[in-house]
Amino acid sequence: MLEVKDLNQYYGGSHILRDLSFEVPMGKVTTLLGRNGVGKTTLLKTLMGLVPAARGSIHFGEGGEVQDITRAKSFERVRAGIGYVPQGREIFPRLTVEENLHMGLASKPASTPMPQRIFEMFPVLRQMLGRRGGDLSGGQQQQLAIGRALAMGPRLLILDEPTEGIQPSIIKDIERAIRALAATGEMAILLVEQYYDFAESLADHYLLMERGEIIMRGEGKDMPAHGVREALAV
Repeated sequence: MLEVKDLNQYYGGSHILRDLSFEVPMGKVTTLLGRNGVGKTTLLKTLMGLVPAARGSIHFGEGGEVQDITRAKSFERVRAGIGYVPQGREIFPRLTVEENLHMGLASKPASTPMPQRIFEMFPVLRQMLGRRGGDLSGGQQQQLAIGRALAMGPRLLILDEPTEGIQPSIIKDIERAIRALAATGEMAILLVEQYYDFAESLADHYLLMERGEIIMRGEGKDMPAHGVREALAV
């Protein structure tokens, strides 16, 4: 669903992303791990068109519908079917839960209904439709951010450290939701994390970044044997 080839990015004179190449297949969870400062969030901003790629290519889609989105605008990537849950959630605190969710439908026709699976996965959102987003707990805001991304029916869902600052009970809810979404086979999921246990529990495939490069990759089931936890701790 997503193919990244020889991607490079710079900030000033610093070389942040170095010849990154990887794929995110349909119906699978691909986890991208790495410590703070290795370039994970920069990569996601580049994938979403928030910063332009310096070199390399980004292709999105399947079969005869593959598109070169390397130079596409952010809204064009969303229309193509990429949903993004940014680090820090970035919901609209003064809008209600319902209004935040409807923001996820901005790229769809006005008559598009809200997908009910959002409320099946996160029942608390239905209970709090009239409450302002800023009044929710951190975990509830994270569920809202994921629900907002799901509203547009993405074919690729990108999540940037969804466990950051979240209580353990909500982490379990988010884990179940991600697993259920992958099991439908309707979307590819790119999960960026530095919380090893969460990433290992969900990974069909993994990528490990260090200093802007992918230094390890493989099947999720092989993460313990490959020493990924230890590599993260070095």
